[in-house]
Amino acid sequence: MADNESKEVSEKEKEQKEEKEKDSTNSPKRTPPGSGKSGRKMSSAKSGTITPKSPKSPAGKGRGTPQKGKKKDEPKAETPAPEEEENKGPPEGVVPIFLASKTQAIYHCVCDEDVTKENPYKIITKEEILEDMHNRAAICDFHPLKDKIINYPGTEFLLGYDFDFRYGENFYIALTEEAKELLLNPPKAEGEAGEEGAEGEEEDTTVYKYIPPVAKDWISHGSEKEILEESVTEMRRRMKVSVRRKRRLFGAPCEFKDRNVGDAKDGYIECTSYKDKTYDLNKIELDKGTQAIPWFTDSGTQTEWKYPRNANTQYYPREFSTKEQEDILNKNETKEFVESVGPRFELALQQNEIMDVFFIDWLHLGNADDAFGSKADNHLKEYQSFTDLQFSKDKKITAIQWHPTIKGVVAVSVAEKFTFDQRIDNAAKVIMTPSLILIWSFTDPIHPQLLLEAPDDIYSFQFCPSDPNIIAGGCQNGQLVLWDISAHAERLKAPRGGNRNKKATVLPGFEDPNALKTPIVRYCAVSSIENSHHQPITDILWIPDHMEINRMGVPQENKSFQCCQIFTCATDNCVLLWDTRPPKGPQQQQGSKDKQGPKNPMGVPDTFKHLDLTWKPMLKVHLHKSEPGGDHAPTKFSIAETQGDRGALGKATEGGVPDKEASVTGGYFQAGKPGSGKEKRTLQSVKTHFYVGTEDGEIVYVDWMPQKDQDTGKIQTPKPDFYHTVHDGPLSTVQRSPFFKDVVLCVGGWNFTIWKEGIVPPNITTSGPILASAPNPVRLTAGHWSPSRPGVFYISKVDGSVDVWDLLDKTHEPSITQSVSPVAITSIYPFGVSHKQHLLAVGDNAGTLHILEIPWSLRLSTPNELTGIANYIEREVKRRSFVVQRWDFREKEKREIEAEAKRKAGIAPNVVLTDEEIEYRQKMEFQAFQEAENNFLRELGILKDEEPLPET
Repeated sequence: MADNESKEVSEKEKEQKEEKEKDSTNSPKRTPPGSGKSGRKMSSAKSGTITPKSPKSPAGKGRGTPQKGKKKDEPKAETPAPEEEENKGPPEGVVPIFLASKTQAIYHCVCDEDVTKENPYKIITKEEILEDMHNRAAICDFHPLKDKIINYPGTEFLLGYDFDFRYGENFYIALTEEAKELLLNPPKAEGEAGEEGAEGEEEDTTVYKYIPPVAKDWISHGSEKEILEESVTEMRRRMKVSVRRKRRLFGAPCEFKDRNVGDAKDGYIECTSYKDKTYDLNKIELDKGTQAIPWFTDSGTQTEWKYPRNANTQYYPREFSTKEQEDILNKNETKEFVESVGPRFELALQQNEIMDVFFIDWLHLGNADDAFGSKADNHLKEYQSFTDLQFSKDKKITAIQWHPTIKGVVAVSVAEKFTFDQRIDNAAKVIMTPSLILIWSFTDPIHPQLLLEAPDDIYSFQFCPSDPNIIAGGCQNGQLVLWDISAHAERLKAPRGGNRNKKATVLPGFEDPNALKTPIVRYCAVSSIENSHHQPITDILWIPDHMEINRMGVPQENKSFQCCQIFTCATDNCVLLWDTRPPKGPQQQQGSKDKQGPKNPMGVPDTFKHLDLTWKPMLKVHLHKSEPGGDHAPTKFSIAETQGDRGALGKATEGGVPDKEASVTGGYFQAGKPGSGKEKRTLQSVKTHFYVGTEDGEIVYVDWMPQKDQDTGKIQTPKPDFYHTVHDGPLSTVQRSPFFKDVVLCVGGWNFTIWKEGIVPPNITTSGPILASAPNPVRLTAGHWSPSRPGVFYISKVDGSVDVWDLLDKTHEPSITQSVSPVAITSIYPFGVSHKQHLLAVGDNAGTLHILEIPWSLRLSTPNELTGIANYIEREVKRRSFVVQRWDFREKEKREIEAEAKRKAGIAPNVVLTDEEIEYRQKMEFQAFQEAENNFLRELGILKDEEPLPET
């Protein structure tokens, strides 16, 4: 209201009405939530009095009619505007802060409990705030004031409860000693009491008259049309029912009587409510109109209603009377019955003592059926996924390996998705892109724990079984690489956040910036490129720690019980054996190291420095074909001996397995020069034959021990015992069952096969696999046996799905097929983390590692499953033997039919020649060939008659 506006008692009624309408339309200024203080008193509907506003308040608010007798031009005392008092900022050094309910509970300053409007202050020590910021970091409510709190000279802060939200938050804190003193002892304003008294007197002199509101005419703006459109109206025609009755029955008396429900068909009809399973409509949006005035509606219904009636029956138990009970007990028949059933009754009591009588079978009925699997818990669950936007994105995962000893650590190797021609065209990009192995941990799914650098893309790698800190990998260029991660072993074992190299006393904001960087480990040794494979290494295997192979391929005992030899294969037609031990003794090796001067300028361990760039294989197994036309190109292989199975030592050593402590001491790879063959015993029970899968889909069974060739006299790898082309693509998996050493799973192309080794007679083994799947519509990429169930194995496909086969359930189709990735799966590896948890690692063609949790139905072995699988394999072997016998029988029958047909036609039957006759015939054919050759040479003028032919 303007200052020059006056108030009169004799104002016109029209002006009073206009002023009252302005008062009703203008709402008063809102105060902060929960505020109990205000610079002025609000008007009350009962009292009818308000405090006059200051001249600076908006016009039109709080206007009323004064009392009669009030002077027209009398000025009113000016009071300070409450808006200015409320909007005034906090004192210097005081900062408003918002504290959440959790923070209030930590510092014991809960609103309206620990701090109130009357006692708003709370003392908090600096040590408590720093500890909270250290624990919760950016989540702490004091984190925005971190620098001011750290630089605060005192040890205690004053925290105030802002009940009225004067400063915009629920609390405020004093960050200086002067501000704390100002809040505890505020100065008093001069003349404050006088002004308040003057205002009080002025408030009491003004009384406003209440004028009731006057009803106005309704003005339509079109809302009733929208409400009418949203209302429900009857659209269909009503049903008409005609009821007729005889005229004489009108007004006749009615007679009612009781009857049973079952006497009439429609005596009682029950309509119970039920849930409609087919109804699946969800209410997403609803338009509804309403009007703030009452209106009348007419509605009708066509529901037929019938009065229900319930039927009941009353009954009571039949009991013998006391006299009847005495008569029955005194009968001789009762005594004879008790004597006859007494022994059986005592036996039943003894059984009740042995067995749990109160065992509820119905509650435990489902546990017995759980062993056969349940559809509800029979699928792979997504557990975690790993991908790195810098190192693994848009690359393919070539191999997966779980850490042998540290749970929750898995390593993957990645490679570029280039063909050979594309690698040549993009040689600059391939050279500049680092080739790495990423080691992931479940404690940090975003950043890898370690990065292993390699000279080229890694296609296969494996942890050393005896020392997991040693890793061997095969490169794209055919070289073999070794890493030593002993310096980073603690980093892999650390729990979540343990890889952050910060101490507990480090304040927030003072952490080491390099603590979160992933370390890159350079390889310790790489093989000589001249003596390495000439194609990418596709498979790698550490020889078990209880054996080693000498240069002649003879398996011998390994007294050190440390894995020191590696088998590798590539598509260059050979399998190579490498030895990681130094060729010289410890003294010579130490002397040569001292002459080399400073070591490890890049921090690389010198574990395999004696092998770097000079490493050569000690045995080469060349895979010749039985007939001319090229050699076998191996992609995967599998030997009979496995890590941990030392049964072969019992036949080669006296007194059982040698003690590990009695072996050569000095740590891993410090045993010096390999022992001579005279000191070691030969392991006679170790099979030197092994299965090899080739690039052409062939299964080759060959002996790695070289033998002397009868034709050339050279010592070389013998020709394979047999090979079969049963796959229509390169072999991606050749793996032995962890429960049966002689059962091999082979995956390649569009099908998989299972082979049995060492069947007698041998012609059954050479005839083919004991189980071969039908061609799949989608190409298979990898396979792996289950580590806990003998009859279960996993097959991955290029469409991103995984098939789970259970031989006890089905042998013609997979038990489960589940989609895992939108792109092709490249590798698969199940692993038992614990007895109650098994995980399946799946790598795809996009560089993502999927970790799936295997359900208990695929994890727990069913009763007698091992025996059942053994019987199944034995039946398949017998079936294969029958097939071979039928083949021989049909071949013999075919020859007999041909001989009978020749005899009937008058043709002499074929005469079976002896060995001497066959040799004589071959000699005559050779002489005829020599004579024809001499005639040809004479015609050309190369050979003269007097020159004798050279002997061959």
